[in-house]
Amino acid sequence: MNTAGHSEATAPRGLELTPFRGLRYDPDRVGSLAAVTSPPYDVVVRPDGLHHLQDADPYNIVRLILPQATTPSARTEQAADTLQRWLSEGVLTADPEPALYVYEQRHADGMLQRGLIGALRVSEPSEGIVLPHEDVMPHVVADRAALMRATYANLEPLLLTYRGNGATAEIVDRTADRPPLLSTTTEDGYSHRLWAITDPADTARVQEDLAHHQALIADGHHRWATYLRLQAEHPSPSPWDHGLVLLVDTVRYPLRVRAIHRLLHGLPVADALAALDGRFRVQRLELPLPQALEALADAARAGNAFLLAGDGAFHLVDRPDQALLDRTVPTDRPDAWRTLDATVLHATLLDHIWHIPEDDPTRIAYIHDTAATVRKAQRDGGTAVLLHPVHEDVVRDLARQGVTMPRKSTSFGPKPASGLVLRALDA
Repeated sequence: MNTAGHSEATAPRGLELTPFRGLRYDPDRVGSLAAVTSPPYDVVVRPDGLHHLQDADPYNIVRLILPQATTPSARTEQAADTLQRWLSEGVLTADPEPALYVYEQRHADGMLQRGLIGALRVSEPSEGIVLPHEDVMPHVVADRAALMRATYANLEPLLLTYRGNGATAEIVDRTADRPPLLSTTTEDGYSHRLWAITDPADTARVQEDLAHHQALIADGHHRWATYLRLQAEHPSPSPWDHGLVLLVDTVRYPLRVRAIHRLLHGLPVADALAALDGRFRVQRLELPLPQALEALADAARAGNAFLLAGDGAFHLVDRPDQALLDRTVPTDRPDAWRTLDATVLHATLLDHIWHIPEDDPTRIAYIHDTAATVRKAQRDGGTAVLLHPVHEDVVRDLARQGVTMPRKSTSFGPKPASGLVLRALDA
């Protein structure tokens, strides 16, 4: 991506990444490292997926990040008790000295991603150091904050990107030539390796390099907002001044950007389509999912486009009435924001046509897996709304303007596996 015209070095203060004593599973106490890992909490959306992870190993990290109990207070208490029990039993142990952790994910399809896991100084968006690109849902932030308060820990890193290709990237790759602290392959086919950087000279070089850069939140807006809330609750200096992150240099290791889809509960596809009559063009596609997504990509090049599914077919929805957009899309944002598919989806379709609140979990769910969204819509009689992904340069340019995208607009990946390294705030 061309970053001409923008100098990250002009930020008044850059990224401050600090070593920490990571909490890691003792491999002798668990079935396997792969069996105790999980996708990030917000990707585990299906009950069957949650149960599968719980059954994989009694110490699976999902028991901490998504505790199952009848009330919110019971869930956080359960997570805190579980963490303390695992610590006392030696299932999780703190590394002997603080470190920055090099984390690698590799897949047979050619994907290779490396980055640094560390404790990053928490900063407000107004400081221009860590840039959000999506809004957050207050109830999710409240839930994550309660969990972190109860456990006194950052249980999983969020994903940040920056544009560097300097000393940090060199140290990351050099470290990855050494034998790793751990190596495992999860059932999704990704291999994971972790190394510790403990040499003071390497740490100093990394910190000096990162001090000249800003980062984009690729995944984890709710956790970053949680970090900010908890920092504000505790007088500085405190452990809450930092939060656990994975920082990836996308000059060296570009991420993949995918869409996050919507599942509309209680809205049959026929009703959703009927409400679009005269407002959008609708075409029924008798195609399998891969070809339907190709048709969506073709339509998205010309303007706003969506795929609706849930009745056994796919329906391409595109060419919105311009007068409708003029009435429903806010005019106080840049054109790049006003023409986003996610903007039109939320402002025009959800708010104006279907009258579905974006933050009501009884009416709408946000799902990363395309096929799972379609299957659930078909099973439940709802409507799946499939989106085409936004290009990373659009996301970054809007973030630099201080413009946030609609909630759950993008999915950057691969996301870090949860459970490989945790941060206890009192370690």
